[in-house]
Amino acid sequence: MAAGLTDASQAIGPGGEMAGLLIAGALETIVLSYMILRSRWRGWPLVATVFLMFLGMKVFLSLIEAVIFLQYLVDVIPDEAMPKLFLQGVIQIALFSPLAVLVHGRMRGAGEAPGPSPRLVMPRWVWARRLILIAVMYVVIYLSFGLLVARPLAGEAFQEFYGDLRLPGWFFPFQLLRGLMFTALALPVIRMMKGRQWEAGLAVGLAFSVLMAAGLLVPGEFFPTRVRMAHFVEVMSSNFLFGWTLVWLLNRPYGSPLKLSERAAESA
Repeated sequence: MAAGLTDASQAIGPGGEMAGLLIAGALETIVLSYMILRSRWRGWPLVATVFLMFLGMKVFLSLIEAVIFLQYLVDVIPDEAMPKLFLQGVIQIALFSPLAVLVHGRMRGAGEAPGPSPRLVMPRWVWARRLILIAVMYVVIYLSFGLLVARPLAGEAFQEFYGDLRLPGWFFPFQLLRGLMFTALALPVIRMMKGRQWEAGLAVGLAFSVLMAAGLLVPGEFFPTRVRMAHFVEVMSSNFLFGWTLVWLLNRPYGSPLKLSERAAESA
């Protein structure tokens, strides 16, 4: 109501819409609770990380996708709805992030200060090479799962909804940039997570997949059901694979075996 989406709020009844909202909210809460409980940070740095990841995945990157496909290419979302959807997400996440950290008892107490992590220490040339590889990897995964997962699952409904879809020339450079946006959201999570590398990979993979895909469980006016569920499977699988692989790639050792042994001796 505060965002001006009163029609959408009134449309949510006790049926499938409410059930979808509860399931989506439960999945998002589980993923973010895992990040909070396994974080080395506490207090407002932790709140800021949860806020940025939740906002980036659920609102910013999701609405960018909606603008490209549902407004620019398909034209099913009216222009006046986009600012309201964005504001709704900001209000929800701004309230949720500090409350979630508070409920889990992580607002106060001793914790490590945010800073450089040994997981992400590498020369600039290694950063540049890996960021380029990550951006290309995102586009490959994005297109592959769209063609091999979403389109077959949706069947004829995909063609009916998108019609004769033609991607503009700027689409692929933009998706490369989008892959770097995902990476920027992942870096604080990688830095703050306790445990081994697989825990950071799990946290990032779940955040990328669940926080972006959970909203597709809620029936809405923009997506036909079959197209919506096909995209749910596509986003869940492709984003988890991308997030897990991103963390693995950023934690790969670099240099020759001799240099690696020298660095290990210096750290010991």
